Amino acid sequence: MRIPFIAGNWKMYKTISEAKEYAMKFRTLYHGTDVKTAVFAPYTQLSMLVEAFKGTGIGVGAQNVHFEKEGAYTGEVSIPMLQEIGVDYCLIGHSERRQYFAETDETVNLKLKAILETEILPVVCVGENLEEREAGKEEDIVSSQIRAAFKSIEGHQAERVTVAYEPVWAIGTGRTATPEQANQMCLCIRMTLSEIYDEETADKIVIQYGGSVKPDNATEIMNMEEIDGALVGGASLDPLKFIEIVNF
Repeated sequence: MRIPFIAGNWKMYKTISEAKEYAMKFRTLYHGTDVKTAVFAPYTQLSMLVEAFKGTGIGVGAQNVHFEKEGAYTGEVSIPMLQEIGVDYCLIGHSERRQYFAETDETVNLKLKAILETEILPVVCVGENLEEREAGKEEDIVSSQIRAAFKSIEGHQAERVTVAYEPVWAIGTGRTATPEQANQMCLCIRMTLSEIYDEETADKIVIQYGGSVKPDNATEIMNMEEIDGALVGGASLDPLKFIEIVNF
């Protein structure tokens, strides 16, 4: 049985002091739950958050990583660096990385392979843009991204991966895919995984929805059969809003 997974993606927000204040407040709001919970924060905050959330069950994730262990890659962070900090998760392939920083399906695959050699759990983001949806190509686009990301990944490794479906047109726009649209795309993802592996493996992989998830729509989204969690953007920056979503 898949365990619901609610994660907050802070993107490029909060200083260390602001993140520490948030962590102290969120600790008091968060109580034992069957829902896996994590915060994906900027690199500068990760060490502090790992320490602040120690023993709470709240996970900490990086928002990106390089696929090489070391090298002349100015400005990048490696997996061993994240391991030393003690992060639980790492986000890869977010649409903003693809759009602004030349992330490709090929680099997503390289990063996924590298992360799966460690104990860090990867979250792979996929999703179509508005032009692709209006052209009726959303399922082809997302299925293609899944096939590329999971290329040469064994089934037992794939079970450790979380997939986050984020329609690009609904990220930070205030627009949200209807629960039915989101569920259909998550079903498409699961069917693609079934074709790559088998139904048993696909049924074990957690699929999140992300795109303007808020307290007032979280319950309806989470009640969809194929949606196992949420990757929350703006609403996760407020601990009161984020805990509402966690407690959907």
